[in-house]
Amino acid sequence: MRTLGKNGPSVSEIGLGCMGMSDLYGPADDTESMATIHAALDAGVTLLDTGDYYGMGHNELLLRDALRGRNRQQVVISVKCGALRDPKGNWLGVDGRPAAVKTFLAYSLRRLGTDWIDIYRLGRVDSAVPIEDTIGAMAEMVKAGYVRHIGLSEAGATTVRRAQAVHPISDLQIEYSLISRGIESTILPTCRELGVGITAYGVLSRGLISGHWTANHSTAPNDFRSHSPRFSAENIGHNLRLVDELRQVAESKGATVAQVAIAWVLSRGVDVVPLVGARRRERLSEALGAMKLTLTSDDLRQIDRAVPLNAAAGDRYAAAQMSTLDSEAN
Repeated sequence: MRTLGKNGPSVSEIGLGCMGMSDLYGPADDTESMATIHAALDAGVTLLDTGDYYGMGHNELLLRDALRGRNRQQVVISVKCGALRDPKGNWLGVDGRPAAVKTFLAYSLRRLGTDWIDIYRLGRVDSAVPIEDTIGAMAEMVKAGYVRHIGLSEAGATTVRRAQAVHPISDLQIEYSLISRGIESTILPTCRELGVGITAYGVLSRGLISGHWTANHSTAPNDFRSHSPRFSAENIGHNLRLVDELRQVAESKGATVAQVAIAWVLSRGVDVVPLVGARRRERLSEALGAMKLTLTSDDLRQIDRAVPLNAAAGDRYAAAQMSTLDSEAN
């Protein structure tokens, strides 16, 4: 178990990110998704991460069904809100207005079939609304008993500091992996100064450094990776060569590439909790095997040589999306 910051809940040291069960990674099977959630809970995973805009509510409804009959007190549900989408799934922006986040919360509570949400966070910072206003509204929901902790997502250091001044922040959810280490310069030190934990998503860079991706892997049109710079034809070869280097380290440890990549994130500190986006039970089992893997200082040096800082080709999002990330601006 790990504690999310100095003010957050105690959670399993690996959490389950549920987005891919509903959205953005091509077709998924509800039956297998629910079986994977059950397997995660049975294995001791307590942190389940979702968003009200994952499948436009589908993901929350899936979680509601998966958790039926389970002890709600033993599950920590993290919900992101605020992203605006049209019926076709197109992205329309972010809404962090106080009235909006309270409305989003009301719908999430109903879809999830719960009386409270453990960690509530804006999916992306709304540049048109002062973060103090958004966090202030969430703080009112904490006082009312509908929310237990407030988190952030893809926020920069300045925003984290401003938010923390309004209400204790449990954690910052942000991409962090061997090939996405941008938080290490300013954001991670700021979070540690303030006692804000990190829930790291994209620890396998959306499957790119899982050891299972190939250069000729086909993707559905609605799969995020079909538009991601790191998966593009001009970059995929370079990035998969990094994976081949990491594979040598994994084989020397008797582990898989994915397990080494996840174990590396676990090694960053007890205030960092990786989220794995497994959609199938076999992938979940592989990911959880990372907890049994101990990386020595020599292993970490070998990993750094295999995948040096800033070695990946391509940004983690397309240019239009990168320009909207508060974490990239401050």
